[in-house]
Amino acid sequence: MVKIFKLVKRKIKKVFREFLVYHNSSLEYRAKVITLVLAVNNEISECEEELLKKMALEIYDNDEDRADILVETVKEYFVKIVTNNGLDFEHLIYKVQKETKAVKRFSEKIEIDRLLQFQVCLEDEEDKIYQQRVIGFLKDLKEEHE
Repeated sequence: MVKIFKLVKRKIKKVFREFLVYHNSSLEYRAKVITLVLAVNNEISECEEELLKKMALEIYDNDEDRADILVETVKEYFVKIVTNNGLDFEHLIYKVQKETKAVKRFSEKIEIDRLLQFQVCLEDEEDKIYQQRVIGFLKDLKEEHE
């Protein structure tokens, strides 16, 4: 019964996230940044998912509800990219650039050290190089708008 309640609660927050979640735009921005890093190989591995959950709990000081919302938001953006459902990788890059320029404090949400942790989950060298380039782009974007 408790699991059902949590699932329903999460679904309600997902639908009304913009109104119910404190600093929703900040959470959405952070989710977009993380999605860019995870989307390099068109899948979220078990390693990446576990790291994402751990990272979300660290970011939100063990606030499980907020961490769960971040994880779910990343997954939503990821599915949109993979299925080409109104969002592709280039469009997400454009959105992150635009939002970083519009809201300077968002550049603080680009935490390079955290993003680099995802490197351990990739086995393919080409995927690692591509992910490093994406992280390099985000680092430059952060430095440009700090």
